[in-house]
Amino acid sequence: MGTTRKGQCLCKAVTITIPKELQKVGACHCSMCRSWSGGPFMEITCADDVTIEGEDNIEVYDSSEWAGRGFCKTCGSNLFYKLKPTGQHMVSVGLFADTDDLTFDNQVFIDEKPNFYTFKEETDTMTGPELFAKHGG
Repeated sequence: MGTTRKGQCLCKAVTITIPKELQKVGACHCSMCRSWSGGPFMEITCADDVTIEGEDNIEVYDSSEWAGRGFCKTCGSNLFYKLKPTGQHMVSVGLFADTDDLTFDNQVFIDEKPNFYTFKEETDTMTGPELFAKHGG
């Protein structure tokens, strides 16, 4: 196995490479993520350790004062959620084919999760107010 994990959008116009050791998957249940992705946004938090090829194919929607959401201009694939103050990326786990070594370990905005779905895995959870208290905002 290599030391990086490569993912691509549906049309392959954008390639995102992250370190292989990033193996924790999180879910965001906030109303914006659910509107954007059609369900919880499943992501790998990558800080700024992300390499992106095909940046000219990316559009970023400024969804709030603190973050933007990147998507492919050609196929519409959701690529990442990026914090403006830090440049930290949360990359869509759906871009990656090699996911056998990943672990689902956290959920945020659990207070906004609708009742019609539940994950079976035991994870750390935070409400929106808990998340903002921990990270500011």
